[in-house]
Amino acid sequence: MSWSGGIAEWVENDTAFISVAFSWKLPEAYQRAVWHKSSGKSVRVGGGGAFYHKDYFNGVADYGGAVDALPHHNPQATKASEGCPIGCYFCTVPNIEGRDFTLLPDFTPRPILCDNNLSALPEDYQDYIIQKYLDYGVPLLDANSGFEPTSFFEETYNRWKKINKGAWRFAFDEMVEERYVKRMTEILKGEPASSKRVYVLIGNEPMENCLYRINRVIEWGCEPHVQPVMALNTLEKKPMVKFDWTEHKLQQMARWANRWLWRSMKFEEYR
Repeated sequence: MSWSGGIAEWVENDTAFISVAFSWKLPEAYQRAVWHKSSGKSVRVGGGGAFYHKDYFNGVADYGGAVDALPHHNPQATKASEGCPIGCYFCTVPNIEGRDFTLLPDFTPRPILCDNNLSALPEDYQDYIIQKYLDYGVPLLDANSGFEPTSFFEETYNRWKKINKGAWRFAFDEMVEERYVKRMTEILKGEPASSKRVYVLIGNEPMENCLYRINRVIEWGCEPHVQPVMALNTLEKKPMVKFDWTEHKLQQMARWANRWLWRSMKFEEYR
């Protein structure tokens, strides 16, 4: 098995499997598929990056659906559920895994938990996940896709702090979420800023709104991680440009935030 920058590949018997996390990695994945096919192997391709381009590998490889590759991408990762009921238009999960939760109770606890929306899961199943981690004696070092502010309450925090040893990850993607995100930051007020990692989508709203959301995250004692909005099926790693944005402005705001330059200057001062 090998893994590199969003592509995992492994061989079982006479079949090569390639899992592509991001659509802009498809050209590279295609070259790998050609190499495996020229070596006489059958090739199956899947993953979120291939979902919107199922015909991309015609004549070279078969589209294999999800091609469950999480352990191949990262052997320290696991999932206890799939799907998410929120249905964000900029997220690929509802299209691939659905808007209803699929519970995976036979999961093996590992340090990285990749469920899409832990706080919206049924409370008894949240308790089941936590107890299983405790029984296995495995620390939860990274709740990777995190929690949803609309479903995060004091009891959610008290439940998950039993095992969560990593950052509290959540998002502030749109202005309409402000009161829920603020409530969550108040619940987490006792946690250090470095443990409150807030994903902030930019480019999906006018620049003023996006900068406002970043600044509120900082004001509320958290650390922003900025992500320019991208088309789910893009073959180039380039953001979507809408409203009053340019590609350069999107890059600048992401660099200012993700390099922690906000600690020493306002965005308006950054060049």
